[in-house]
Amino acid sequence: MTIMRLGDICEFKYGSALPERSRVPGATPVYGSNGEVGTHNQSYTDGPAIIVGRKGSIGEVNYSPDPCWPIDTTYYIDQSATEHNLRWLAYALSGLDLGQLNKATGVPGLNRNDAYEKTLHVPSLEEQRRIAVILDQANDLRRKRVESIRQIDRLIEADFSSSFVEDASPNWPEVAIEDVCFSIRTGPFGSQLLHSEFVESGVAVLGIDNAVRNEFAWDERRYITEEKFRKLSRFRVFPNDVIITIMGTCGRAAVVPDTIPVAITTKHLCCLTLDATRCLPEFLHACFLLSPTVLRQLGVSARGAVMPGLNMGLIKKTRFQLPPIDLQRAFVARTRKINGLKTDCLRHLTKLDELFFSLQHRAFRGEL
Repeated sequence: MTIMRLGDICEFKYGSALPERSRVPGATPVYGSNGEVGTHNQSYTDGPAIIVGRKGSIGEVNYSPDPCWPIDTTYYIDQSATEHNLRWLAYALSGLDLGQLNKATGVPGLNRNDAYEKTLHVPSLEEQRRIAVILDQANDLRRKRVESIRQIDRLIEADFSSSFVEDASPNWPEVAIEDVCFSIRTGPFGSQLLHSEFVESGVAVLGIDNAVRNEFAWDERRYITEEKFRKLSRFRVFPNDVIITIMGTCGRAAVVPDTIPVAITTKHLCCLTLDATRCLPEFLHACFLLSPTVLRQLGVSARGAVMPGLNMGLIKKTRFQLPPIDLQRAFVARTRKINGLKTDCLRHLTKLDELFFSLQHRAFRGEL
């Protein structure tokens, strides 16, 4: 095994412009900097290719097993651009952290000459093929687990649609969200809470990051002092509140867990305390994500993004059919069981990720 410059191993070829209006739907995948972006009826490469992000998502590495069309925001490497095994090279490139080579002041950009100066351990072709097979097998396990998680999510979507859209009763009352809430509020605005007032510990402050994945998660930790909390106590968040993002990435929702410590929200969230005798938090959470009626009123675009302008007033007035509480409870019970399966799958996926990255690390240090 020898150490070589990337520029001595392969050539980064420039992709070719192919605007969406010029594409003819077909069997050939079209790749941008961050993966497949469409199809076309002819290819630009003669065979399999590695695609590397050149503009935007720079350094992102994708592999196409078939002839493809890399657009002009990418570089590509096909068999004419290297004498090495393409699958092995794709894995090697993904471990070089090419995204750190950005020098552009505007849109991130990758200069191929900078990439060429990267070095890596290069084994024989036979060893490259062996490494590629091992990493392919580990990666296939990861892909299958990711697909199983997608299928689990589809189960919840199908259950909601069947129970509350297709089989909805005309006798169910139509209510506004404010009708089933004890309280709806946003966080402190302007000088009420300054970024400079955050401290290392104290009372937690929830923001977009706590709901952005449509389930509650701790990410960036923010705190205020007990003294500051006493001034902002009206913005307190309670267990089983529903939070929805109204700034930045709008329309993401989560249910606050029972284990939440004393906390408030930022102005980026709308917080709803529900009358749980009428509407369960998990059911309203599902409505925010899955109800066509609710999504339409919140201004969701055809591509699933919430349009700018989501605010507390709009959320309050959003109307939906309210099914009997026993049907809500049954749906929530089923959803919890399904999410239990999802948690197991996510735990397994974490282990598979650790296995893959360990194998990749060892492979490119000559230890596999």
